[in-house]
Amino acid sequence: MAMTLRLTDEENARLDELAAAEGRSKQEVLRLALNDRWARMHKEEQLGEVLGRVLPRYRALLDRIGTV
Repeated sequence: MAMTLRLTDEENARLDELAAAEGRSKQEVLRLALNDRWARMHKEEQLGEVLGRVLPRYRALLDRIGTV
């Protein structure tokens, strides 16, 4: 899908610098950044789900450790 992205001159310069440093196209740098951000978001969601299951199980122990 085609898309138009409007960047400030400073953002475009940063993108140019990243692309040159990594030997990638600007498009590839942006796609990788999108994928990285998406993966981090989903890892945070997964962590929240795990903590939601684990913390209640160990709440008493955590409370005792917190008061030591």
